[in-house]
Amino acid sequence: MCGIIGYIGHKKAVPILINGLKRLEYRGYDSAGIATIQESQLHIQKQPGKISQLSDHLIHSNLEGTIGIGHTRWATHGEPNYVNAHPHCDCTGKISIIHNGIIENFMALRMELIEKGHRFKSDTDSEVLAHLIEEIYLRCGKLEEAVRIALAQVKGTYGIAVICSDLPRQIIGACKGSPLVVGIGENEHFLASDVCAIVDHTRNVTFLSDNELAIITKDDFIIKTIEDIYVEKKIEEIAFDLEKIEKGGHPHFMLKEITEQPQTIYDSMRGRLLAEEGTARLGGIQNDLDSLLYARRLLITACGTSWHAALIGEYMIEEFVRIPVEVEYASEFRYRDPIIHRDTVVIAISQSGETADTLAAVREAKQKKAKVLGICNAVGSSIARHTDAGIYLHAGPEIGVASTKAFTSQVTVLSLLTLLLSRMTIMSANKGREIAQELLRIPEKVRSILDHKDEIQQIARIYADCQNFLYLGRGYNFPVALEGALKLKEISYIHAEGYPAAEMKHGPIALIDQNMPVIFIATRDSTYDKIISNIEEVRARKGRVIVIATEGDDEIMLKADHVIYVPATMEFLTPLLTIIPLQLLAYYIAVIRGCDVDQPRNLAKSVTVE
Repeated sequence: MCGIIGYIGHKKAVPILINGLKRLEYRGYDSAGIATIQESQLHIQKQPGKISQLSDHLIHSNLEGTIGIGHTRWATHGEPNYVNAHPHCDCTGKISIIHNGIIENFMALRMELIEKGHRFKSDTDSEVLAHLIEEIYLRCGKLEEAVRIALAQVKGTYGIAVICSDLPRQIIGACKGSPLVVGIGENEHFLASDVCAIVDHTRNVTFLSDNELAIITKDDFIIKTIEDIYVEKKIEEIAFDLEKIEKGGHPHFMLKEITEQPQTIYDSMRGRLLAEEGTARLGGIQNDLDSLLYARRLLITACGTSWHAALIGEYMIEEFVRIPVEVEYASEFRYRDPIIHRDTVVIAISQSGETADTLAAVREAKQKKAKVLGICNAVGSSIARHTDAGIYLHAGPEIGVASTKAFTSQVTVLSLLTLLLSRMTIMSANKGREIAQELLRIPEKVRSILDHKDEIQQIARIYADCQNFLYLGRGYNFPVALEGALKLKEISYIHAEGYPAAEMKHGPIALIDQNMPVIFIATRDSTYDKIISNIEEVRARKGRVIVIATEGDDEIMLKADHVIYVPATMEFLTPLLTIIPLQLLAYYIAVIRGCDVDQPRNLAKSVTVE
């Protein structure tokens, strides 16, 4: 969610800050602002709404300072308006801060500061930091020390950037539970919550760890712990290209990312799938295979779309590897004191690698001495750095808030993990080769579904005005039903629910009438005959039936209002195909309804608060 960008160098800061904020738009936000220093004066400009509104407001501002910080806010404490937008300022008008995260003890700190004479303008927890730093700075006269002492009093999570008009050649950044990256340029340095914000200017970065503080100038940067101990950091090179975060001629990032899936699924397998041997090589967890094979159970934790991928992974691993698997919502994980033995392996799944609930689950599992592995897309992300080992998706930057290509990459990686573990235990080489060959065919099968997207668009036009949808699937396609429903509600604001098809008669069947579209995932698999019976139950109640079916299944056309075909594949790989038409259906319905597809209301790409 909230985004941070900071710049100090020899160029005008405002254009760099605005460009960086635009790169962070995909994270979701409801206001934006910048702070710069010019002629020893602090200047703050902020606006509710889109960055374009802030940019228009700045056209005549004449700000030419070469230091500044910028922020996109996603409202938590206080409604999205001008006063609650970042940056925030202290009473003196000299110190400005931007903040990602949640200050849990902000109310107690606020009351103490009010008693000392501080005047607050906003309803946010973040403004407390500006006044707390001011209070200490006025006593000690050193901004760096004031920031360190202030953060030691804070409970919660933060990624912050601080500037002070007394020190116009310095930015201070610090983080705990919310990511920050320092970008290294020629006579200029950058600070950001996401490398996307600075990739236009530099590829050389270093990531701050929790409880670290960066002091950044035009020519250098120093990193210390909050306890004032110097830290040596590795400088890394950003791997992805700018072209990968542009729309490439598509009207929306979401459609671009849906159509990229033949490539991203292949990229998730490339160099890992050993077709001739019928197995996989996953270098990131090579040294941890024994822990997986001899685990008492695997516990997979995730949120949202990643949780749906985790459910598919549970089915795969239990069927082929015969290890007990449990899938937990990360948001519930640490609050119910889960039973974790030393021979439990925890796998955390997150597209961004910054999901606050999933990161908290990782910390809880590590505290209980479990082996913790990560599956994420963002290289250098917090989950990648906090887990013992892991697997990257290699799906490239996903900009659309509603996840698409990351989901299929997650399922692909979980299928590779299943293949590897099963081949090491009970699966024959012939069976492994058969699966490997089918995995190699999946990208082309996805492409064949995308070739029929115009037909899906026609179906979307028929149902775009409906207010409720029901998605039903069995076995491996039950999580796909959940994911399809999530996609529709995320971007079109239509109420949609996913259920195991057999559960329909235990409640949801009461909702079915001639106005209720019901989407069945009814591929030719082991549950086919049962789901046909469920379709008949809906038809008997005059429900409108849309079916995702296997190519060649002509009989099902007699039982449905509309049929969308997908190629045949192995049962456990069907989610990689059946989800594609559901993504497209949600996309086209949202476009027809005039919704903001890439940045749906109230949602954020990286959910970095609990």
